[in-house]
Parts: sequence; structure tokens; C-alpha cells
Amino acid sequence: MQNIYLPEGQYAPDKTPEAYCNDEKSLYKAMAEKRIICGRAVLCDKNMNLTVDIGCGVVGYMPKNEAVFQPDTSPIKDIAVLTRVGKSVCFHVNDIITENGRRVAYISRASAQKECYRNYVSKLTSGDIIPCKITHTEQFGAFADIGCGLVALLPVDCISVSRIERPDERFSVGDELRCVVRSIDENTGRVFISTKELFGTWEENCRSFLPGQTVSGIIRSVEPYGVFIELSANLAGLAEYSSDVRAGDTAAVYIKSINAEKMKIKLVIVSSSSTPSDKKAPEYYVLPDVKHINVWKYSPDVCSKTVQTVFN
Repeated sequence: MQNIYLPEGQYAPDKTPEAYCNDEKSLYKAMAEKRIICGRAVLCDKNMNLTVDIGCGVVGYMPKNEAVFQPDTSPIKDIAVLTRVGKSVCFHVNDIITENGRRVAYISRASAQKECYRNYVSKLTSGDIIPCKITHTEQFGAFADIGCGLVALLPVDCISVSRIERPDERFSVGDELRCVVRSIDENTGRVFISTKELFGTWEENCRSFLPGQTVSGIIRSVEPYGVFIELSANLAGLAEYSSDVRAGDTAAVYIKSINAEKMKIKLVIVSSSSTPSDKKAPEYYVLPDVKHINVWKYSPDVCSKTVQTVFN
């Protein structure tokens, strides 16, 4: 499926939204063609109506009931409107009039989102690989714009194989990612996504490491039986318990052994520091032209334990 419905503020070349904001004549063309264009929300009034900076001397006015499309028809929450201020919003132009001596365009984000949902999101299937943009994070997961401001949930346990406690340990608001669709709730229209299937198998991650090397890692968990240390987004090893380290510390670790049959890496902590490491973008092991996967097997063939994701 060709995707022309990208996260807000990013559009495919054939949409060229900027061209429709050059002058009022272009806005009329956008309205006639039902084009999705974008602007920046600059104000939210006490009734939750948005003012949007379109440019070309025309003010965009977006009533609250046009600010968000709810596939399940649930009421629009005020916070969903308030949080758009200062950010890019996509919309259709419904009308252009003169009001109190100024030109005002009545615009609808909900209409643009409904088009995106009907033509794109509702046709996604489990295993589809799509672009997304992190909009905010919670303890349980990250929310990502998958097109025209429509949001999907990325649960914390779907971010990577290497255990993390919070999404902001891996991603930041504004990060642009590739993700894979796990499921879509037919009743609510809610979309659930994952990224760990794109960050490589155990063997693919292990190719960067050899026994005898000393490398840098991030301590992700300190347990009574040992310390889990992340070497890459989808790879972690275990060192002996130490009371001198804590989750989030960076560490220099000696790779004692790599055992594919047991899918285990034994590490020795050489040194550690409480200084947070720079957040690095995970490496993708799925090529950009791959748009769908059916099965992702993390575990090596020689391992008796099978770890995989099957997309239905």
C-alpha cells in the first residue's frame, strides 16, 4: 500500500501541502480538491476551539468538534485539543469567509483524520511496517502518530528485547521511527504497534561482539541473581550480582562467553559510572523497502527455546 498519510507535519511529495498555503487562491484550490494541508496551532480559547496559523493572511479557525476524529465516537477530551497548541496540525479547509474584517478559514482536522483512517489505517494488517513519530510517553508505553495525528500505542514490552522500565529510556518525543503493526481493535479502531521485531535477532545482534572483548553497555536491571546489561537494543548479557551498580548506570563489561544454544552472554563488570549514556538510535535490521513481515524469530535455530512473533 502506498502511504501518503504520514505523521503530522510530514507529507509525501505528491501532497505538497506548502503550495496550498501560498495565497488565498491556493487555499480555495485545496478546499475544492479536499487536500490535506497543515499549519501550526497557536491558540486554544476557553471553549477549546483552536486558532491555526495557515499563512497567506488567512486565519484558521478549528472548532473543538473538528479537532479530533474518534473512530469509536467517544467524546473529545480537552487535553487532546490543548496539547496541539504550538504544534503542527493537518486539516481540510471547509470554508473561507470574511469575519470582523479579516479572512477566516474554517478548517477540520477531524475530517483529514477520518480520510486517513478510512483510506489508510483501517486497511493496515498485522505485520505491516509503517512510519511513526513519538508524541508522548507514559510508564506503560509510548504513543506514536502513525498518520495525520492518529495515534497508536507502543507498549513498553514491545519496544525492544532488552528490558527497559520506561519508554523514555529508548525514545524521545519527536523521534521518527519505523514500527510494525501488531493489531487493530475492530471495535475501537485503536492501533497497537511494536518496534522490537525491527531491531534484529539474537544472532544478528551478536555478530558485533566476540568473547574476550571489553565493550560499553547500559545496566538495565539489578537482580539478586545477577545484573542485566544491555549491549544493543535487542541484546543483553548477565553479570554477577553487585551492590555497587544500579539500573541506568553505564558500564564497561568484559565478554566472558557467548552461548547460542542457551541464548546467553556472560559478562564481567570492569567499571561503571552513574553518568547517563547518550541515547543512541537503535539499529534497524529490516531493510527500508520491506513493508510487511509474517513471522519474526528472535532465537537461534540451535536454541531449544523459541522466541518469536507471529503476525496474523
